[in-house]
Amino acid sequence: MAGNEWINGYLEAILDAGSSRNGLRVVEDGDEKSNSKNNGSRRRRFVEGKVRIGRLEEKEKEKEEVFNPTKYFVEEVVNSFDESDLHRTWIKVIATRNSRDRSNRLENMCWRIWHLARKKKQIAWDDAQRLTKRRLEREQGRHDAADDLSELSEGEKEKGDPNQIEPVKEQMTRINSDMHIWSDDDKSRHLYIILISIHGLVRGENMELGRDSDTGGQVKYVVELARALANTKGVYRVDLLTRQITSTEVDSSYGEPIEMLSCPSDGGGSCGAYIIRIPCGPRDRYIPKESLWPYIPEFVDGALGHIVNMARALGEQVDAGKPIWPYVIHGHYADAGEVAAHLSGALNVPMVLTGHSLGRNKFEQLLKQGRLSREDINSTYKIMRRIEAEELGLDAAEMVVTSTRQEIEEQWGLYDGFDLKLERKLRVRRRRGVSCFGRNMPRMVVIPPGMDFSYVKIQDSEGDSDLKSLIGSDKTQNKRHLPPIWSEIMRFFTNPHKPMILALSRPDPKKNVTTLLKAFGECRQLRELANLTLILGNRDDIEEMSNSSSVVLTTALKFIDKYDLYGQVAYPKHHKQSEVPEIYRLAAKTKGVFINPALVEPFGLTLIEAAAYGLPVVATKNGGPVDIIKALNNGLLVDPHDQKGIADALLKLLADKNLWLECRKNGLKNIHRFSWPEHCRNYLSHVEHCRNRHPNTHLGIIPSIEEPMSDSLRDLEDLSLKFSVDGDFKLNGELDAATRQKELIEALTRMASSNGNSSVSYHSGRRQGLFVIAADCYDSNGDCTERLPAIIKNVMKSTSSGLNLIGFVLLTGLSLQEILEKLRCCQVNLEEIDALVCNSGSEIYYPWRDLIADLEYEAHVEYRWPGENVRSVVTRLAQGEGGAEDDIVEYAGVCSTRCYSYGVKPGAKTRRIDDLHQRMRMRGFRCNLVYTHATSRLNVVPLFASRAQALRYLSVRWGIDLSKMVVFVGEKGDTDYEDLLVGLHKTIILRGLVEYGSEKLLRNEESFKREDMIPQDSPNIAFVEEGYEALNISAALLTLGIK
Repeated sequence: MAGNEWINGYLEAILDAGSSRNGLRVVEDGDEKSNSKNNGSRRRRFVEGKVRIGRLEEKEKEKEEVFNPTKYFVEEVVNSFDESDLHRTWIKVIATRNSRDRSNRLENMCWRIWHLARKKKQIAWDDAQRLTKRRLEREQGRHDAADDLSELSEGEKEKGDPNQIEPVKEQMTRINSDMHIWSDDDKSRHLYIILISIHGLVRGENMELGRDSDTGGQVKYVVELARALANTKGVYRVDLLTRQITSTEVDSSYGEPIEMLSCPSDGGGSCGAYIIRIPCGPRDRYIPKESLWPYIPEFVDGALGHIVNMARALGEQVDAGKPIWPYVIHGHYADAGEVAAHLSGALNVPMVLTGHSLGRNKFEQLLKQGRLSREDINSTYKIMRRIEAEELGLDAAEMVVTSTRQEIEEQWGLYDGFDLKLERKLRVRRRRGVSCFGRNMPRMVVIPPGMDFSYVKIQDSEGDSDLKSLIGSDKTQNKRHLPPIWSEIMRFFTNPHKPMILALSRPDPKKNVTTLLKAFGECRQLRELANLTLILGNRDDIEEMSNSSSVVLTTALKFIDKYDLYGQVAYPKHHKQSEVPEIYRLAAKTKGVFINPALVEPFGLTLIEAAAYGLPVVATKNGGPVDIIKALNNGLLVDPHDQKGIADALLKLLADKNLWLECRKNGLKNIHRFSWPEHCRNYLSHVEHCRNRHPNTHLGIIPSIEEPMSDSLRDLEDLSLKFSVDGDFKLNGELDAATRQKELIEALTRMASSNGNSSVSYHSGRRQGLFVIAADCYDSNGDCTERLPAIIKNVMKSTSSGLNLIGFVLLTGLSLQEILEKLRCCQVNLEEIDALVCNSGSEIYYPWRDLIADLEYEAHVEYRWPGENVRSVVTRLAQGEGGAEDDIVEYAGVCSTRCYSYGVKPGAKTRRIDDLHQRMRMRGFRCNLVYTHATSRLNVVPLFASRAQALRYLSVRWGIDLSKMVVFVGEKGDTDYEDLLVGLHKTIILRGLVEYGSEKLLRNEESFKREDMIPQDSPNIAFVEEGYEALNISAALLTLGIK
């Protein structure tokens, strides 16, 4: 019963702390506790209180105290004791209760905490069951893939499969046995590279690293990568795209649209690296990355406009006017990975992804801690939205860059879209020219982050005159030339001549500093031999720091006191980022050692920094240090939980001078492997190796003479040199610019009409904007209703322009035959429509070109399209649990080469889109899935075929800015409906237009929410409340500023 004494003590401490500070609302209603009906009330109050107990959000309100004793004791009770102990304590309290108010409160609180512990145990059980189920589904997916990718026959090994569906040539381009190593021979190339890092505060100079959780090592990494790539032979320009922030909360430099990172070379081989800031989201607020998700499409559209303009400009400079498309688009972190995926699809450009940190790994760790439920984790971190972005990145990426092999096996291996064994098997088959049956996996490559060693000055450790002047007995000696941080550290030591053990990290429990202190304090030989320096961030007052940081520092101070380490341990309060190199130098001059004892270290950049200054290292064996020490051969690996092993490793390196010197020399000799030039050579070699998409063969821009007039008329004087207009129009007249522009447009229109060229009226290159009808008007049976042609007619009437400056596009889940039949029955003039985007964005037809299909678009979206290989799989994978075999069957009459359609029986048990996506990814299939026709049809189309992507394609091809498009939709629609509400285009929602949608089959309850996709109160969205007549639509257009 000793455990119960601890519980009683904790419960008394909770009461003493006071209910006003308690995250658990203690209800003082002892008079009611004997009433059995009150149990329901207690349970309700318990549910209300449990979130307050469990929620440990990273960002607490500033007014709250950092340390909450109530929360501490509640967590100790819930996490440290079994529910049976809690139940026994409750029974004991009931048996000994009296009429005192404190006794009543103790009973009530004990009961509620007991139920909280039971609830926590149930949550942990449910989460374990979900993870087990998901692992079983993944295993089944791998097993299905393995059945198709069975061992090759001898004939296949020699000459490949003669009946393979995928062309050998396409497969061989990506995987080749001999990888081209990037060298100076590639300097004649003019590569344009796009890097994307959205969140945080990004600038080239005076980076505010550590200002918040979003502005950390990733910011420094992407800026240095951009500079290093721009200095590499063959790279012409590097653009780092990030979010523009004009908030008064941050420096005005973050609102500058362009910032130069490196100057153009004198020889003209490069025009440098630049930060390009794209506006997205609230213009006047700096928001955390968890709140950026609804604005991702807006960033995509803005970035697309910049890239297209830059491709044209670079083409004019170096390639006779032919656009120079990006060589690669590289997304950093989940949010930028989603942006890169959409841009990659819109431009048909290879994509590379770097995760930096991964959502699934964080999600599982948080679940194991048991402090937050799935719902709390999702609402706090938007974790499911982040995971879906990472899965989409895997779908689209040619290559994923990691820092270590551990990241590949233990982190990316958690994702539906990646399996290491399957990826290797697919790579072997491609190398042999054998069909992969439509399956794809991205290539994972280990490329450690680079470092700039130009500022590192390595001095012989024997040359210790600086050190002697610092610690010498001559107090009058001039020490002004020495780094101030040296004196700040040395003042802690009784004997500063000893070698220094240096640890440099955040005060984070995961960095395991307390185990290092215990190892140092309990090893007498180590204390006699060396001093210990702990650089644990900056602080003014420990009590004002975050809870986790204050706990680490407080524990460290307690251990220093416990082992009486005063005079042997330095723990300075402040240091500047610019002083870190001097700290490494000081440790090297004392013939010291650097240690990173973290529980898990994803990479270990500090180990490379230490090696650059000649410091041998001791590092954790968990994570990136394994690869680093293998490459540098300059230290020892330890188990971070083994404090004796840590002490022995430190003693071994410090006491054996020959070993110390050998590790120092090895580190300095091999450090070039982590330099930026080496990183860039490896990076470009791998990108070249895995490229299999070339946008210049699939994507063209209408020549300038056919560009939209809105762009051509920006400078009327320049236009006068290109056109000769018959009529009364005079360039030197007294008309103002707006009137002159209008008259010129009318004159050009009259010329076109007089020449009998009717196609000019519909020619895409003559449009200034597009009205896009995307209303999914179906009845309960999934048949298209009369409302669709009616809304088309009304939208056409709503435009006041009689000059054919506005084009019309129809976006639909219908097939071409279905939409033509519907329009002809309702007497809609097909020739007035510029483009028909059919089958959920998989096909584009142009009525003004005799309904010719856009073959370039078909080639554009064919990337990773599994074709016939996926056709028979869909019916099996889409069938829900307990469903009948004929619940979903192929609808052969509307299928095409880029869209397989399946009919869904009314009331059939079918899987939602996110579940079906998961099962497809587990088998290596990369597709886009859309329920349409009021859930009565499922369209399976290529990965980058969608209605939203079709608009981006037309924007690039026709030169029409996305902000000049207006999309008309109902209040509901197909499962791709949400994609049509976001981005730079304007959206008009016609209430009451669409009766039946398919959104119920989009996501399950555990997925992310709609508010994570669509911004609240978007200025680009307007509503038509009643009716959808032309007058109502015109009024809505006016509210959006469109006349």
